[in-house]
Amino acid sequence: MSLEISTIGDEALDELSGTLRGSLVRPDDEGYDEARTVWNAMIDEHPAFIVRCAGVADVISAVTFAKEHDLTISVKGGGHNIAGRAVKDDALMIDLSPMKSVRVDPDAKTARVEPGVVLNELDHETQAFGLATPVGYNSTTGIAGLTLGGGWGWLSRKHGLTVDNLISADVVTADGELVHASEEQNEDLFWGIRGGGGNFGIVTSFEFQLHEVGPTVLSGPIVHPFDDAEAVLSGYRDFAAGAPNDATVWCVIRHAPPLPFIPEEWHGRKVVILATFYAGDMEEGEEVLQPIRDVGDPIADAVGPHPYTGWQQAFDGLAPAGNRHYWKSHNFDEMTDGMIETFVKYGKTIPTPETEIAIPHLGGAMNEKPVDATAYPHRNFEFTMVLHTQWEDPEQDEECIAWARDMHEALTPHSTGGVYANFVPEEVGDQQAAYGENYDRLVEIKNEWDPENLFRLNHNVEPTK
Repeated sequence: MSLEISTIGDEALDELSGTLRGSLVRPDDEGYDEARTVWNAMIDEHPAFIVRCAGVADVISAVTFAKEHDLTISVKGGGHNIAGRAVKDDALMIDLSPMKSVRVDPDAKTARVEPGVVLNELDHETQAFGLATPVGYNSTTGIAGLTLGGGWGWLSRKHGLTVDNLISADVVTADGELVHASEEQNEDLFWGIRGGGGNFGIVTSFEFQLHEVGPTVLSGPIVHPFDDAEAVLSGYRDFAAGAPNDATVWCVIRHAPPLPFIPEEWHGRKVVILATFYAGDMEEGEEVLQPIRDVGDPIADAVGPHPYTGWQQAFDGLAPAGNRHYWKSHNFDEMTDGMIETFVKYGKTIPTPETEIAIPHLGGAMNEKPVDATAYPHRNFEFTMVLHTQWEDPEQDEECIAWARDMHEALTPHSTGGVYANFVPEEVGDQQAAYGENYDRLVEIKNEWDPENLFRLNHNVEPTK
């Protein structure tokens, strides 16, 4: 335990606890290990104290206490960040996960969402009215971290990024003040939180624009033998070139999971999965998706009407909490023959049954805004690659990480040079690649809102003051 923490007496902690509607959790308290545990089992950090916030007042108390005692702050929403930035040894963890309110206005088609909400909880509330906003593809992800990094998923080709649908936010600043940020109020802060991460404060409420979606959508996976990977990837590329924004298909190379629609003899064998989704009219979608269903000779085709909430949760079981995770990512403006060869080459050497090479087709509405419209800068790519390296045995750490880095390096010449901040696995990543040409403006906003870099356990923008 650091010197600063050891000098904080019980009296000060009792005083902090007395200001809370939530709870103060200390290392010896019941619930400490549960609260400090995050999704990625590679992260095993021990904060000095944890403030489990019940509302905005608790967040303000925690920030004020941390400043008074010169404590490092970490902020936990859903705890799903690949680099585990929600938790840090000897830090004061501000745990927002108890803050679970979702208020939907079906007439205005908006939702006001607290930062402890995870995606399936948001979908549950909005789908009661046949509404949704673009969010991620793993429904156990927290809305806060996803949004602050940009946020994209199945609806993004049609409706843009999560941050493109953010109307306003309430933010607790480094001064312990609550401010409102929107296009009309604190515009610079609003610009910065839309892709600039948790650099400028703690968001305690998000207001999103909703769209009519579902409750039933046309979606489903098509499974091919890995031996046909080159032909399937080529067919995927051809389909994507003419796909309307309502259609989204992702390609995934992995070992076949034991799902009921996949013939049992293929369970555990290497396959190529085309995951399909159509955001518009069902009959229209049948016609639009038919060409991708006609590619090759699939093992299984489960495309059909599915609940939107079910599709949003369909892949959660393939990346459970408690496994070890390491990701690498690239953006591409096209898919070349050389890239397809590389995907197939590394597909042959996937290190574990849980690991996958995911190649989503994105673009569409995501690319229709200027680069400087939001802090999120990546408005110039059609495909991304996410190496979801995943395993259980710590003795495989070196092997799995090396495989991901090797494949990432092999595809670097084909990439745009940009990377999604939410997919950077290292605690300290390449800020320039994540924030691109918007980085200098983010530094100016950091100088204004957090000149002492109180909020630094993130993909950090360092102030110059």
